[in-house]
Amino acid sequence: MTQWRQRPGPIGVLTGAGISTDSGIPDFRGPRGVWTKDPIAELLSTYPHYVADPELRQRSWLARRDNPAWQATPNDAHRALVRLGEVRDVSIITQNIDRLHQQAGTPPDRVVEIHGNMFEVVCIDCDFTTSMAATLDRVAAGEPDPPCPECGGILKSATIMFGQAMDAGSVQAAERIAVGSAIFLAIGTSLQVEPAASMCAVAVDSGADLIVINAEPTPYDRYATELIREPIGDALPRLVAEILS
Repeated sequence: MTQWRQRPGPIGVLTGAGISTDSGIPDFRGPRGVWTKDPIAELLSTYPHYVADPELRQRSWLARRDNPAWQATPNDAHRALVRLGEVRDVSIITQNIDRLHQQAGTPPDRVVEIHGNMFEVVCIDCDFTTSMAATLDRVAAGEPDPPCPECGGILKSATIMFGQAMDAGSVQAAERIAVGSAIFLAIGTSLQVEPAASMCAVAVDSGADLIVINAEPTPYDRYATELIREPIGDALPRLVAEILS
């Protein structure tokens, strides 16, 4: 057992789609990922295409309606991080939009949703916001691409799409977590999407031990103190138990 497990200090965590696959939510870039099987589906998350193409927006609303995350519940990996946070100073940066960390019991103020969330809807042209549930009710009532009720603009989920500017406050909060971490766990993420992936480099540059828990190799593996390729649902609960022992 390597020494980093006994290292005191704050623990930063970066989670990607891989932590939620055991909850029934498919990942994106894995061998059976959504985009691997259907590359066109990636266009649904690409901001310029979404804004320009009404038919794509209609497909996007149906994809939001049918997202398996609506029925998902936290799994053993989410719950393991809750246990870790009950004893250690843990902050989570998540690329996921499913809020399963919060459902599992991690306090919302300890989670930075760097890519936003699927539960809210925003207008790209004004400050209007509403719930996803209310907007999907409009879709079900016969509006395939519901416009903003205040300005007539384009509505979208409160997620960060490819080609869309990141929320500066969320990125700054993530950087603070990475800089302040003694241990930084990267869990279930391909570490191919920036700036989330670069939080690993920020943490390492600030002196943290980087632990990568992912089935496939990542661009940041060479900086890791330890690489773990086992299934996350098995590896993370065991790892948490070792840290807390």
